[in-house]
Order: sequence, then structure tokens, then C-alpha cells
Amino acid sequence: MDIGDLDYRVRTQSGCIPPHLVSRLLELGHAEEVELWAGRGEWFCAQGWARLLAGQGREEQALEVFAPYAATGWWTAVRTTAELLESWGRADEAIALSRSRMEAGHPQALEFHARLLARHGRGDEAFSLLRPHVQDWPIAAALTDVADSAGRDDEAAALLAAQIPDEHRCDGPWCCRGLDPDMAIGLLATIRERQGRVDDAIALLRTRDKTSLNNRDQLADLLARQDRIEELHAYAATEPFGIAARRLAELLEERDDVEGAITVYRQADDTSFCPGHVAVDLAQLLARHGRVEEAIEVMCALADAPGGAEDWIVHMLCTLYTDQGRPQDGLAYLDALKARRGEEEWELFWIRLPLMAACDRVDEAVEQARTHPEGDTRYAVSHVARLLAGDGRLEEAVAALKLHSPANSHDLAGYLIDLGRVEQAVAVLHQHRPQPPAPSTGPWHDTPPF
Repeated sequence: MDIGDLDYRVRTQSGCIPPHLVSRLLELGHAEEVELWAGRGEWFCAQGWARLLAGQGREEQALEVFAPYAATGWWTAVRTTAELLESWGRADEAIALSRSRMEAGHPQALEFHARLLARHGRGDEAFSLLRPHVQDWPIAAALTDVADSAGRDDEAAALLAAQIPDEHRCDGPWCCRGLDPDMAIGLLATIRERQGRVDDAIALLRTRDKTSLNNRDQLADLLARQDRIEELHAYAATEPFGIAARRLAELLEERDDVEGAITVYRQADDTSFCPGHVAVDLAQLLARHGRVEEAIEVMCALADAPGGAEDWIVHMLCTLYTDQGRPQDGLAYLDALKARRGEEEWELFWIRLPLMAACDRVDEAVEQARTHPEGDTRYAVSHVARLLAGDGRLEEAVAALKLHSPANSHDLAGYLIDLGRVEQAVAVLHQHRPQPPAPSTGPWHDTPPF
């Protein structure tokens, strides 16, 4: 096995049997095929087969499945093996395995090893390993977590505070490498909250240039955890992306104050830089509480606003219609939208296909899709195949997709598996087995363009 080839195929899920198809093979009783390919370099098959063995109490056999992969030193296999050992209560073996990769210099092994140590009562050792590398963001995050179990919060706080310059704040994503000041502030605030110094944590977070990450807002989450409702109300009124408003609305909904949550969203809709996202959050809230007509009104108003008829917004509106058993109303909306715009590009056209299928108009939907100007593209054919498969016409779905193989190899292989033609499915998946890109030989740049 070649580490570069394994890693590339697993990261891109190309030229291999992907995890969702491994699950389908097992569900349909093709465990022997999964076992076979687990021994032929198919990592996701190895995972599925090992999990099956582990569930039957066959621990050593499960480890044997991973052994040839881990023997290459490939971190993904080493980590997975260590996690399996830990789940069986064999933490010492897991620690020894992760230490071997850490000592070999693998960049991700240090964080994993330290967290593993901390989970098993060796927090001081973990902290000492991480401390010299606090300038790296993943290591600093691990050190923040490990400090809790090690009882070394004050020491971690001092290390993080030293990474926060008095004046400098990053003005772009490429300003500081590693642990930038905003990240350090966020981690330090986590420690201060854990120490009960909530006011200090809040004051720290208010100094950050960016409080949101991955669609969450650390300050809003802290205020919610600490039940600082009035402060969260005030923050939600000024936070421009609507993320704090969502956290406040979530908190109110958890407390059965649905009307209060609705009011929060309606107020945020007037001030947010992202009113579309706020309106969608409101519609989802209304739908969760059985007020689907109101949700539809919200989505119609959003879609009918200037520039509002984006595909994801129209799709959600039509999904609400479908969930209400009203696909005809969804089609009527799409017809009106098409009349206003004078065209219907594929991004909006495909939304009508499941609506037509729900109205028992599958053949008409297939015909319209095929005659659309983009109907012969690989993405359009994928929708056609889904219509046919949903109507129980798997052979026709396979025939449609074969014309675009290997572009739609996952879809085609899935339908072949459903038909019991596993060998053909695997052949389709292996039809295009890309090689990892060659390492760049040009100069290295730390500013765009890279």
C-alpha cells in the first residue's frame, strides 16, 4: 500500500468504494465483498468490516483488518486503530501506538496523543508535551482543553496571554500564521469562563475583531450558557450576521418561549447583513411548531424580494409545500417565477422534478429534464436517474448514467449495488483512479496568489 495513494483516494473519495456505498453493501447482505475489498486496499471497506467484527466481539480480527494499513505509518489508519483500542478499554496500547507516530514526527499525532493521555489521567504529561508548541492553533486548542484535567488553567492562560499583542489585530486571513490574536483571545476566554471569571471572559471576547467562527458566535454562546439574557438581547441587536440572534432564539425556544424567538428573528431581519439566513431560520422555527402556513409566507416574501429567488431559498419553499402535501402549489410558484424571469436555468428547473414526481408525473418530468438546454449534462442526468430510481426503474437509471460514466460513478455504482451487480459497481468505481498530484517545485508563497 502506498500512503500517498491511500490518503488521496480517501480524502477525495475517488477511485475507491466510498463509505455510503460500503454501508449499502453491508445493509444488502454483501459482507463477503466488503471483507474481500478490505484486504485489497479499500480503506472504507476495512472500516466497515472492522466495525462489523468489533460489534461481534471479534476484537483481534478487527485489528488484523487495520494492521496492513497502519503498518505503512499512514496516520488515518494509526489513529483509527488507536481509537478502536481505546473504545475497548485498552488505553495503554492506544497510547503506545500514538506515541510511536508522534515520535516519528507526524504533525497530527502530537495533539491526538496528548488528548488521549489527558482522557486517561495523564494530564500533566499531556500538558508538558503541548506547551512548547502553543504557537500552533490546533495545539493551543488542545492545551486549553488539557489544562482543565491537569489543573493548570493559570499556566495555560499565561501562555495564551503572551500570544496576544497589546496593539496588533489581524486585518486579513493571511496576516498571522499559526495562532493569531483572535484565536488566542477565544481560547483564553474559554479558560476564564471555566475559572468562573465570566466578566473577564466577556470583556476579552468584546475585544475581538471577529467573534464568529463556523457559523457560531463564541460570545453569544457564552452569554446563553451563563443565562445572561439581557446582555444576549443587547448583543443580538448589534451583531451584524444574525448568529447571536439565532442563539438567543434557540435559547428562548428551548424554554418554550416560541413567540419570543419569533420576535427575535423578526427584529434581526431588519438589521442583519444576511436577512435571507435570518428569514430561513424563522421559517424553520415556524415549521417545527406546526405553523407551516406562516413559514411559507416568510419564504414567499423572501423569494419575491429583489434578488431573493436564489435556488436554495426557492428549494426550501418548495420543500415546505411538499411536506404539506401540496406539490401542485410548489409547481405553481415555479411557473409564476419562470414567467416573471422569462427563463428557468437548471439551478431552479431541477426543483420542479421531485414536485412533478409527487404528482405522479414522472415520465413528464423525465422528458422535460432531457429536453432542457442543460439536460445532457452529468448533473442533469443524475437528477433524471434519481427520478427513474424513485419510480422503481433502476435499469433505466443505470442506462442513463452509463452515458456519463465515470463522472457519476457513485450514483451509478449505487444503483448497480441495488440491482445486486456488485462486481460491475466496483469496476465502475475503479474506472477512474486518479493519481495524487505531484508536489509543487515552484517557490513557496505565504500571500495570495499561492
